[in-house]
Amino acid sequence: MRSFWGLLFAYWLSERWREAWVLTFVIMLLTGLSAQASVWFALTSGELVNRIANFHHPTVPTTPSSLLTTAATLAAIAITRDAGFTAVRHFFSTSLHRKWRQWLDERFNQALLDSNHTHFHLQQNGRGAGSEEEASSPDNIDQRVQEAIKGMTGGAIGLGLGIAGVVMSLAFVGGKLIETSSPVRGLDLLGSYGSACLTLLAIAIYVPLNTFVAAKLGGMLQGLSIRIQSAEGSYRNELNQLLHRSFHVAVIRGEPAQKAVNVRRYSEIDDTWARLNRVSASYMGFELVHNFIGSRIVAYAPGLLPYVDKTISLQDYVTGAELATSLINECSWFIHAMPDIATLRADAHRITELAQAIEAVQQPQDYYSRSGPSAFEYPSDDAAHGLTVHSVELLHTGDEGPFLTASNLDFTPGEWTLVIGESGSGKTSLLKAIHGLWPHGRGMITLPDGMRTLYAAQDVKLQDVSLKDLVCLPDEAGAHPDAAVSMALGKAGLEEISRELPDEGREGQHWDKLLSGGEKQKLVLAKILLLKPGLLFLDEATSALDGQAVQAFYQSIKADCPKTTVIAIMHDISSIQSEVGVEFFDSVLVIEHGTAEKMPIAAWRSAQGSPS
Repeated sequence: MRSFWGLLFAYWLSERWREAWVLTFVIMLLTGLSAQASVWFALTSGELVNRIANFHHPTVPTTPSSLLTTAATLAAIAITRDAGFTAVRHFFSTSLHRKWRQWLDERFNQALLDSNHTHFHLQQNGRGAGSEEEASSPDNIDQRVQEAIKGMTGGAIGLGLGIAGVVMSLAFVGGKLIETSSPVRGLDLLGSYGSACLTLLAIAIYVPLNTFVAAKLGGMLQGLSIRIQSAEGSYRNELNQLLHRSFHVAVIRGEPAQKAVNVRRYSEIDDTWARLNRVSASYMGFELVHNFIGSRIVAYAPGLLPYVDKTISLQDYVTGAELATSLINECSWFIHAMPDIATLRADAHRITELAQAIEAVQQPQDYYSRSGPSAFEYPSDDAAHGLTVHSVELLHTGDEGPFLTASNLDFTPGEWTLVIGESGSGKTSLLKAIHGLWPHGRGMITLPDGMRTLYAAQDVKLQDVSLKDLVCLPDEAGAHPDAAVSMALGKAGLEEISRELPDEGREGQHWDKLLSGGEKQKLVLAKILLLKPGLLFLDEATSALDGQAVQAFYQSIKADCPKTTVIAIMHDISSIQSEVGVEFFDSVLVIEHGTAEKMPIAAWRSAQGSPS
């Protein structure tokens, strides 16, 4: 699905190919019936006009009953074609659209939410200082997955229907046009096929010429469609970011600055929209003129000569013109749909770009190496040897020198290590690198084989799932009995909500909105107590708790997870001892002046001049 055509055909070659092809066959069948109905409509229209013309014929006048019968037949054909074949085809085509979009959405969700953390890696890498070939993060992934897939699948089905309509019309309408053809003065060599050849020649010149003009205008529409989608996505992303940082904007009274940003983002939408409107209006005028000339001049002109020469009747003349009009309309589908095709190509471009980026991220270090050094090694070793960090250097994108160096660090099983350092020194970056979530750098990080790890961040974002799911993740909720989950919540100080395990929240609000920052961190504690990880990383995981609650947090882990290796980043280190003065931590990892050095906590306290 990394190319335009691969993206279009993937569903028909997937495990759901039967569903795709059955719907396609039904749609093609209805398209053929609709084309045949157009032939019946043209024949009956000619017959109706002829009966009207002969209504006052002196010798064989048309009777009112025959006129009404022909008119009723024409109405029945129109109803059958439009309300029957066309409307039913619309139902099946929209069903195909729905199922195809669902399948693509599932594929992209599986790719983004795989065990490789693709969704995370895609958002980490920016364009480097090198060539255009270097990797860049696709913008507005949410828009691509939601809107672009919907637009692309709908546009592709419309394109397929248009092509099928052209082919069917050439077969049915064109065939009837040849069958009802008559000689044309000056074209004696063509015999009885004169009028048909003249009509087909007129269509063959008129429609392709106008299609060429439409393609040029469509190219402009495509470029503007891509640009406005990107601008709309950037503006929507800015509004989403505002909602996330709303409190901070309010506290610093940053509304004027945010307003200026929003105005700048929207001005790009407005400028592009204005250009798009001008091109769209030009295209609409071109299309209307094309329709008028095609249905009133090109369709009627070829049959005019044989009608004037009295080689065909009025009925045959009108029938031929109706057939030509139907054929022009079907063959002009590309002209009518060119704005939609432009949008289709724009949507497909954004989807294939995302698919290519997802493919590139399957090897994260190769992906990151396009914008900077990325040479981490992650071997595993016997869990008894613990976690080791050897010759690790961390870099920012575009930087040549490391901002943090960790030469040799060993974390033994069951050891508790406190990580301290100034803000921005690289504490969190080091933990991310250990997890394989830091883009640039080098070195070897040996992980304990088969050991469960758990990372608890400062800012807890809860997914919209049940309370039990939140505590059990990444395990399935069914893997743990309700009693064990409730007990973990009770030990974490959340006994009051422990009876609401199957609920996703209260009164329409999810747990992420209902729980305070401190309660969310206690929920993380409940997860730790339930899952009992062998390796635990705490990144300011108690920042929303008071001193006594922090002590209770660590004491609970000490009591319930005695074999767990803990590496904790803390801003406030006033609560790193129990209530009776016992040290929670065995060692301290000091990050200072771009280096990480580990020492026993007693040695650290001695260096600080504080009592042990």
